[in-house]
Amino acid sequence: MTGNDTEHPKVLAVVTNYGVEQDELVVPLGHLRGAGARVDVAAVSMDDIVTLVGDKDRGESVRPDLTLADADPEDYDLLLVPGGTLNADTLRLQRDTTAIVRSFTDSGRPVAAICHGPWAVVEAGAVAGKRLTSYASLRTDIRNAGGEWTDEPVVTDGSGGWTLITSRDPGDLEAFLGEIDKALAARS
Repeated sequence: MTGNDTEHPKVLAVVTNYGVEQDELVVPLGHLRGAGARVDVAAVSMDDIVTLVGDKDRGESVRPDLTLADADPEDYDLLLVPGGTLNADTLRLQRDTTAIVRSFTDSGRPVAAICHGPWAVVEAGAVAGKRLTSYASLRTDIRNAGGEWTDEPVVTDGSGGWTLITSRDPGDLEAFLGEIDKALAARS
């Protein structure tokens, strides 16, 4: 692991302050923290993160731990990129997001992205040669970026020296979290 605490993995979740799909952030946070992981949520600003349910109904608010600009990706073992259309579309346009994704992929650390979250990996130029899934509307973007899109609940691709874990939507969270658990266990 790259973090200082070798017994507990450290996970960095990256989001914007509005539009992240509630369950794609809140459920992994609860699961990972419950398993003993330290999870930091980095957002564009230190304002509360307003989640949405189904991209339209206001969900829970989450307090970020730090900003994207202040996040040091070298301190973490796994990157979590939740979806939500508004969140993911805005997140991929943040230079800090692209730099964070590249830090993980270049150093061989796993990235887990769900729903629209893979847009950040596409924007970082890291899906070429990877097999992955996402919300169905991203399939053309993924194919155009050189990735192989498939319609499965979870896909883990360890090719190219780093692991990419992807899922389609909140209905796939159980399988998605199971693969994240395996990736973190392999790093300990």
